[in-house]
Amino acid sequence: MLIAYGCQFDLMFDQETPAVCLIDVHSSHARNVLPNSMTFETAPQLTHHAFIDDFGNIARRFTAPAGPLRLKLQGVYRTDGGLDRRNPSATVLPVDQLPAECLGYLAPSRFCESDLLGTLAWQLFGHLPRDTALVEAICTYVHGRLKFDYAHARATRTASEAHAEQVGVCRDFAHLAISLCRALNIPARYVNGYMGDIGVPADPAPMDFNAWFDVYLDGGWYTFDARHNRRRIGRIPIAIGRDAADIPMLRTFGTHTLTSFQVVTELTEANRAAA
Repeated sequence: MLIAYGCQFDLMFDQETPAVCLIDVHSSHARNVLPNSMTFETAPQLTHHAFIDDFGNIARRFTAPAGPLRLKLQGVYRTDGGLDRRNPSATVLPVDQLPAECLGYLAPSRFCESDLLGTLAWQLFGHLPRDTALVEAICTYVHGRLKFDYAHARATRTASEAHAEQVGVCRDFAHLAISLCRALNIPARYVNGYMGDIGVPADPAPMDFNAWFDVYLDGGWYTFDARHNRRRIGRIPIAIGRDAADIPMLRTFGTHTLTSFQVVTELTEANRAAA
C-alpha cells in the first residue's frame, strides 16, 4: 500500500528568525519512505540542514527571512496495509527487566504528570492483569473521560488538567493515557504523525496531524490510540518524545504567525485505482 503524505505551512516572520521543523517521517521508518521533498516556495534560495535529534526524529534547521514563508513537504510512504501491531498476550515487564532506553519513559514530563495521577491510576487499574488488556482499559477510560473538541484546544493543557476538564484534542488524549501508563510503571512515549481516513469512514473535518502513543511491553513497542480507541491502518510516525513539548512541528527562536496550514494523508491514485 502506498500513501501520499505531506503538509504545507504558511508563516509570517517579523524579522529573520532561526527555526527547526519536525515534519519528516521518523528515522526508524525511513526505509518505508520513497523519495520526498521539502521546499520553501516563497524563498526558493533558502537552505536547511537536517539532523537527527536525541529521540531519533529527523529535524530540519533553517533561518527564516523576514516576511511570508511557505514551507511544503510531500512524499510517498510504503506500508503493508495492516492494522497497528498488537499482541493480546504481551505482558508488562518488571522495571528491572526493562531496556535502559525505556526508563526515561517512566518519569513525569512537562505535560504528563504521572506523579499527580498515580493514586487515580492504581485505584482504577491496579487490580487488572498486567498485559495488553491493561493498556486497552486505560485507552477505553480516557476515550470515555474526554470529549474531543477543537474549540477547546489549549497548547498548555496538561494531562491532569485534561482529566479534570474532561475535554481536549488528540494530544490531550495521548498525554492522559501516557500519564496513567507511567504511573503504573509501563513505559509510554508520545508520537505525532500523519494518519488518513484509511479503512474508516471519511472525516468531513479538514485533515490534521494526529497524536497517539506507544507502550513498551514484552516484545517491544506497541501502538495505542486513546482518541480513536481502535487499531488503524496507515499510521506514519513523524516524531517521538516524552510528550508534545519535546516535538513541536515548528520551533522558532523568535515570534512568528501561522496564517494557514494543510495536511495530506491519503492513498495514492494507483492504490485507489487498484481498489
